[in-house]
Parts: sequence; C-alpha cells; structure tokens
Amino acid sequence: MVLISFALAFIAGIAIAVQAAVNSQLAVAMSGNTMAAAFYSFLTGMVVLGMIALLRGGLTESLSVVPSQPGWKLVGGILGAGAIFCTVWLAPRIGLANLLVLVIAGQLLSSVVIDHFGLLGTIVRPVAAIKLFGASVVLLGVALTLFGERVVALLSRAI
Repeated sequence: MVLISFALAFIAGIAIAVQAAVNSQLAVAMSGNTMAAAFYSFLTGMVVLGMIALLRGGLTESLSVVPSQPGWKLVGGILGAGAIFCTVWLAPRIGLANLLVLVIAGQLLSSVVIDHFGLLGTIVRPVAAIKLFGASVVLLGVALTLFGERVVALLSRAI
C-alpha cells in the first residue's frame, strides 16, 4: 500500500508540472489574463470534484459542518488558488523547471517543519537526521537547477 501511495504522490507531482504548463498556455490564449486562466482551472476542478462528491454521497452532511469550523481550516481553497495563480503567472517568466524546483523547495521545507512540530493539527513526525540530509540534498539540487549554469561558467573562466 505504501508503494501505491508513493506512486500516486509521484503522479500528482507530474500533474502539477503539466497543470502549470497547460494553465500558462491557457493564459496566453486568454490574452495573458492569468486570473481568468486560474479561475477556469479552479472552476473545472470544482465541477469535477463536485460531481465525484455527489456520486459518493454524504456531500450535504459533510458541508454542513463548514460554518462551525475555525477560519484557518477554511483557507485551503484560497491557498490553492494563490498557488495556481502563481504557477500560471510565473511559468512563462522564470521557466517551468525553475518554478517547480522552487515550489518543491517551499513544499519540502514547510512540510518538514509542519511534520516535526505537528502544526495545523497534523501528527507529530520528528525529523530524523537522515531526513534532514535528504532535504539538504534536494535543496542542493534546487540550487544547481537554478544557478548551476552560472557556477559552471564561473568555474570555466577560473580554469
């Protein structure tokens, strides 16, 4: 089951990359209107999720608890909309690879902190040294992706 979950997470990562590219091209087709492209992305996602939720049943009962929830539990859609807008707006400006390594770095650093301290009601998962090492390797990869060509050019001049 864990391997299936890992594979699904990997596929979600692919979907994020494809979504950023598709949405940024939609924005180009919409005369550069990144807000409209992000809106359309969320609208179609909402319709599909709504249909699936209706088919699964219990949607009305589940939604009935929303008014009693604290505000911080209700900002997921706003955060998602902001993230989608940023990918639509940034992909053509900084490139898809640069965008996504920075997104991954932000996700990695924030998730390690959230896990370690059990923030936002999550289960506490203390950060082991090996996980910090792994995160450092990923961040080194981010730095190489962003600045590797400049480093190679500087080293070439020095030789």
